[in-house]
Amino acid sequence: METKKEEDDLTWSRETIPRVMKIVSTKLPQRDLVSLLLVSPWLHRTLISYPSLWLVLDFREMNKAGDRLTAALSLSRYQHVKQINLEFAQDIEDRHLEVLQNKFINSLQNLESLNLNGCQKISDKGIEAITSACPKLKVFSIYWNVRVTDLGIKHLVKNCKHVVDLNLSGCKNISDESLQLVADNYQDLESLNLTRCIKLTDGGLQQILVKCSSIHSLNLYAISIFTDKAYKKISNLAHLQFLDLCGAQNLSDEGLSYIAKCKNLVSLNLTWCVQVTDVGVISIAEGCTSLEFLSLLL
Repeated sequence: METKKEEDDLTWSRETIPRVMKIVSTKLPQRDLVSLLLVSPWLHRTLISYPSLWLVLDFREMNKAGDRLTAALSLSRYQHVKQINLEFAQDIEDRHLEVLQNKFINSLQNLESLNLNGCQKISDKGIEAITSACPKLKVFSIYWNVRVTDLGIKHLVKNCKHVVDLNLSGCKNISDESLQLVADNYQDLESLNLTRCIKLTDGGLQQILVKCSSIHSLNLYAISIFTDKAYKKISNLAHLQFLDLCGAQNLSDEGLSYIAKCKNLVSLNLTWCVQVTDVGVISIAEGCTSLEFLSLLL
């Protein structure tokens, strides 16, 4: 008959240790978590038994990331992955995304976040492939990609209907056509980054500001073409909290008077806005009473 100590030891090994391992594992980077699988068969079984630990695939800055990604998705533990991070990963090409579409579409049905930042070998063809495999996508980021065009954004809005966070920063080949597509399809959009999208005009931005009234974060860094005609519509964004207009050389005090109507604004970057004067700054101070950060550097 087991003694009390033996019962306690059994409870400790069967219940307490697994619970502790689960708590600790949720705090670890994915790479460390995978390393733990190799420690012992018991630990492997324990960690694999918690599906919530295997919802993220992070290959940020890794070599041979495309091959690593396809290999990972072939494992049963990643059948319900929700987040894939390939930021500045090496060797990611359209063909890898086509493999995901053809072989692992079932594993991507719950994907909510996809980061392709710095993956410069990805083109519209790759965007078409990957977006067709992840209908629940909410967060999409493709910073610093000069191959993606309006066609890629067309594929995105066609295949993914629930995007609320979109980063097109540095995508220099998208035009007002893309903004029209975004405005027509993502009216619940909350965050939009258009940094250095140099082909955009007032007309495209106006479509966003009129139709996407739920935006709380808008980044227009280093886009000098926009004028007060477009900035006037920013007052439609009642929930706007973060606004980056660094380098907005055509923004004047008149444009600031409309921005001042954004009562919930917390952060405003007016660095290198050369036409702004004290008059415009005073209107911001009087209107944006929730403001915590303001840059006026020249």
